[in-house]
Amino acid sequence: MTDAGAPTADGRTADPAVLTPAATWCDRCGADATAGPHPGCATARVLEPPRYCGRCRRRMRVQVLPVGWSAACVAHGEIRG
Repeated sequence: MTDAGAPTADGRTADPAVLTPAATWCDRCGADATAGPHPGCATARVLEPPRYCGRCRRRMRVQVLPVGWSAACVAHGEIRG
């Protein structure tokens, strides 16, 4: 994954609420985000909520509603989208 606000491999801009500078894990697949780009994950994240915490790699509790989603990590709290 890329730093917040930097273009991804497909030319889109990463969502700064999801990708923080402290993120070292991909929030979709849980793999090492510093190892290289994840174009499939970046494409899927346009429509899907994160599944893993980008800071600690824990699987998050995700709730999808018609008006958005929330994902909660037991160690780092909740994010919404």
